[in-house]
This record gives sequence, structure tokens and C-alpha cells, in this order.
Amino acid sequence: MADTALLPQKSSIWWIFLLQGFAGIVLGLMLITEPGATVVALTTVLGFYWLITGLLGLVQVFVDRSTPWLWSLLSGLVGIMAGLFVLRHPLVAALTVPTIIVIVLGVQGIAMGALQIVGGFKGGGIGPFILGGINVLVGILLLGSPIAAALAVPLVFGVLLLIQGAGLMLLAFRVRT
Repeated sequence: MADTALLPQKSSIWWIFLLQGFAGIVLGLMLITEPGATVVALTTVLGFYWLITGLLGLVQVFVDRSTPWLWSLLSGLVGIMAGLFVLRHPLVAALTVPTIIVIVLGVQGIAMGALQIVGGFKGGGIGPFILGGINVLVGILLLGSPIAAALAVPLVFGVLLLIQGAGLMLLAFRVRT
């Protein structure tokens, strides 16, 4: 008996997958071939995004009463400040933003790893213990040299985007009606 739930269903919007795959491949190639320029461009886009969402957060203070106005005000101000910082200092932000992401991932790796190790000791078995140890080691490596790890981010994301893009393009042709 064939399991039809695992087979891709025919779709009339197959072209969306194709466009996503194409965009992933283009962005992946850009990150691999020109990582510096691509990261600066993506950081600038992120700056505009933060600025616009910050302005919309300030508008939300006056328009939307379902959210406490203080949170909307604070998120709006933080978004505007972050957006302006990134737009005024794109080169600094291009190094700072990936470095902060690496630091957050390092802390998360240590925390998750520690919890997995505890779970392994509490009867979870050897698997969670080993994975927890790996997570702690990766977290320590990331925190040991966050700037060097941040410099590897464009290459890693470039490779991941190439793989994702190729997968999405294959999926698009498989679900095409």
C-alpha cells in the first residue's frame, strides 16, 4: 500500500515554489561569490525593515487598542533606533548584526546542551547526553570567537540557500499540474 500523504500533491501555484527556488539560488550564489557586498546590501534592507516596522509600531500606539500602548511605543522606538543605526552605519551593522546572531546562537547552544545533558542523566539515555555535549561544544566555539564565526555566516547561508533553492525548484516541477 503506497502512502500517498508523502507524495507531493499537484498544485496550480507551482510557480511560487519555482520563484522561491530561483531567488534562493541567486541569493546563495551572491553570498558565496560576493559575501561582503551581499551582507551589506541585506543589512541595509534589514535597516529599512526595522525603520518601517518601528514607524508602524508608533502608529499602532494611536490606532490599535488591543495591544498595551507602552509595548507598541517601546518596540516602535527600538525599531526606529535600530533602523537608523543600520542605515547610518551599514558597514558596522554588516559586522555587528551577524556577530550578535552568533552570540545568541552560542548562548542558546550552551543552554540547550546543558538541558539535554541533564535530560540524559535523568533517564533520557545516551542520545540526549551526546547531543547535549555537542551543543555545548558548538556554543563554546561560537562564543570563543564570535567575529570569526560571523564571517563564516555568509558562506554557510549561501550553501544552505543553494540547497534550499534547488530543492524548491525540484518541488515546483513535481507539483506542477
